[in-house]
Amino acid sequence: MIDPRTATMAFIGAALLAGCSFIPTYERPEPPVPATYRDAATADSAQSLATTAPGWREYFAEPRLQQLIGIALENNRDLRIAVLNIEQARAAAQIRRADQFPGVGLAANASRSPAAGSGDLTNTFSVGLAVSSWEIDFFGRIASLKDQALAQYLATEEGRNAAQLSLVASVASGWLNLLADEELLRLSRQTLATREESVRLTKMRLDAGVTSALDYRQAQSLEQVARATLAQQQRQRAVDENALVLLLGQALPPEIRNTLAASALQDTPAMAELPAGLPSDLLMRRPDIRQAEQQLIAANANIGAARAAFFPRIALTAQAGTASGELSGLFRNGSWGFTLAPSLLLPIFDAGRNQANLESAQAARAIALAQYEKSVQTAFRDVSDALAGRSTLQDQLQAQRLQAEAEAARLQLADLRYSNGVSSYLDLLDAQRSLFAAQQAVVQVRLAMLQNQVALYRALGGGAAGGAPQR
Repeated sequence: MIDPRTATMAFIGAALLAGCSFIPTYERPEPPVPATYRDAATADSAQSLATTAPGWREYFAEPRLQQLIGIALENNRDLRIAVLNIEQARAAAQIRRADQFPGVGLAANASRSPAAGSGDLTNTFSVGLAVSSWEIDFFGRIASLKDQALAQYLATEEGRNAAQLSLVASVASGWLNLLADEELLRLSRQTLATREESVRLTKMRLDAGVTSALDYRQAQSLEQVARATLAQQQRQRAVDENALVLLLGQALPPEIRNTLAASALQDTPAMAELPAGLPSDLLMRRPDIRQAEQQLIAANANIGAARAAFFPRIALTAQAGTASGELSGLFRNGSWGFTLAPSLLLPIFDAGRNQANLESAQAARAIALAQYEKSVQTAFRDVSDALAGRSTLQDQLQAQRLQAEAEAARLQLADLRYSNGVSSYLDLLDAQRSLFAAQQAVVQVRLAMLQNQVALYRALGGGAAGGAPQR
C-alpha cells in the first residue's frame, strides 16, 4: 500500500505539470489574392459585406422559390448526410475530450491459486472502484488530439453550411432554368403554329399557281426546324425538372407545378443588389474557406500530438475497495484499502516511427495550407467572374431586346414586300428565322443574367441561414 498523502501530492504534481503543449502557434495565412476586385465599384470596395448580405429569404423574394428552398433544406439527402457527419464529428470530439479524464468503473475479481510452498489452494476475492491505465497528459499529446478533433468538428459544421449554401443556390438556379424552359416552349409553340399556318397558305398559293414549289418546300423545311426545336426543348425541360426534383428530395408540389405554364423569367422579382466588399470579407463569409481553415488548424494541432510522442507517457492505474480470502469477509472491518500503480514508458527505439509520424503531420499541414490558399483563390475567382457578368449582362440583354424588336419589324416589312411581289419568299423565311433566334437569345441572356445574380450570392458566401435544416 502507498501512503495516501504521498499519492495525493503525486497526483497534484502531475495535474500541475499536465497541459504542456507542443502545438505550433497558429496564425491565419495572408490571403494570396489582390486587395480589391477588378470589376467591383469603388463604393463596393469600401463596404463590409458582413453587415449588408441578406439571407436567402430576403434575397430570393419569389414565394414559390422560397417554398422550394424550404422543401430542399428539409428533404435533400446530401444535406442530410452533411448533418449526420456533424453528429459523427461531434461524437469523435467528445471521445477525445473524455480521454483527458480518468475512467472509473466497478471492478470485481475472484481467483484461486496454489499457496507458495504448499499445494493448498487459496481463494482471493476483491471488489471496488478502479481506474484503468489513465494517461496523465504531461506533454499535451491528448490535449493536442482533442484540439484536432474539435477543429475537425468545426470544419464539418462549416462543410454543412457550405452544402446548405450550395443547395440554396442550386435550387434557385434550377427554378430559373425551369422558368426559362417554359418561356422557350411557349415561344417554340407559337413559332411552330405560325409556320404551320405559313405552310398552309403557301400550299394554297402553290395550288393557285401564284407561287413556286420551291417556296412551298422552304416553308415545309422551316416548319420541321421549329418542330425539332420544340421536341428538343421539351426534352430539356423534363431534364431540368428531374434535376430540380433531385435537389428537393420529392416531386414538385402541385400548386407550383400548375403555375409554371403561365410563368415567365421577366416576371421574376428583382434580387437585392449585393456589394462585393473586400476580398478579405470572404475569409469570414465563405463557409468553404472557413472549413479549409479549420482543417488547417486541425493539421496544426496534429503536429503537437506527433511531437509529444517523443516524450514519456505516464499512466496511472488505481483501485480502491475491499479484498478478502473468503467471499463472506469482503465487507468486514479491516478489509478495505487501495492500490496506486503509476507507470512510465519512454521511447528509446521505434525504428523511426515517431519521426515519420511527425514528418507526416508536417506534410499534412503543408497540404492543408495549400488547400486553404486554393479555396481563397477559387473564391476570389468566383466573385470576380460574377462581377464581370454583372457589369456586362445587362448591356447584352438590352442589345438583344433591341435586336428582337428590329427583327420583328423586319419580318413585318418582309411579309409586306412578299405579299406585294417585291421580294422573294426566301427573304421572308430568313426574317422568320432571325426573329425566332433573336427571341430565344433574349430569354437565354435574361436567364444568364439571373443565374449570374445567383452565382454572385453563392460566391460571396450568402447571408444569414434564414432557416436551418432539421436535425
